[in-house]
Amino acid sequence: MQHPIPAHNPMHPQYRAVADTAPQHFACSVQDGVATVTLNRPERKNPLTFEAYAELGAWFSGLQKATDVRAVVLTGAGGNFCSGGDVFEIIGPLTKMSMPELLAFTRMTGALVSAMRACPQPIVAALDGVCAGAGAMMALASDLRLGTPQSTTAFLFTRVGLAGADMGACALLPRMIGQGRASELLLTGRAMTAQEGQAWGFLNAVHEPDALLPAAHKLAAQLATGPTFAHGMTKTMLHQEWAMTLDQAIEAEAQAQAICMQTQDFTRAFEAFSAKQRPVFEGN
Repeated sequence: MQHPIPAHNPMHPQYRAVADTAPQHFACSVQDGVATVTLNRPERKNPLTFEAYAELGAWFSGLQKATDVRAVVLTGAGGNFCSGGDVFEIIGPLTKMSMPELLAFTRMTGALVSAMRACPQPIVAALDGVCAGAGAMMALASDLRLGTPQSTTAFLFTRVGLAGADMGACALLPRMIGQGRASELLLTGRAMTAQEGQAWGFLNAVHEPDALLPAAHKLAAQLATGPTFAHGMTKTMLHQEWAMTLDQAIEAEAQAQAICMQTQDFTRAFEAFSAKQRPVFEGN
């Protein structure tokens, strides 16, 4: 079994996730190892365009070798997370495309979810207001989700005449909230309330709107100062073990944990405990 070296490991050459040229289709900044990605078309509730899909997918793919990012906060501007694909800039043009062009598009959208799941950094989604369609899938692809009482999450593909099977929804959603609840949301396209989301395990916590982003940054900062190599391993195993038997999973975790025991962070933790101090993890 092979495990990727988490991006923040010093064995990697230095690589910055945030390029000197700012992204064109979302906002991004990095501070103290936490990258904040903001979908920023607030006048339209932050819908995605063809270009936004591609740029976000490339950015998350780049995290696999980034050295400046240890955790990610994903959010939207203006009181909403994301209303999905832009009706006029995406859905309209899709009705005029050929089958090969449509397949290229659906593969590109799925690649964004794959990139989010493959990057070793934990992703904390801060979900206020509308979270729909592709936005709901980006939230689902994140590792942790914080919401507000006003959060509504809708996998509304069926409402535009499409299957609920989009961007991995039929694989990810039942594992999170159960087959019956996932079937209801994917077949009806109705919105899941914040109260339902928290009760069903979709939302990890609910905060008032003005406290949402600070809470997301606090959680991401906590993760960024933790044993980040081990965090990357945890995320890898959570993803890989879906396709394993229990015996395979136990063996895979034995190997993963033995690898983590070779890290300096493991030694640092022991030495700090022995000295009755708090360990300072460095990700190696």
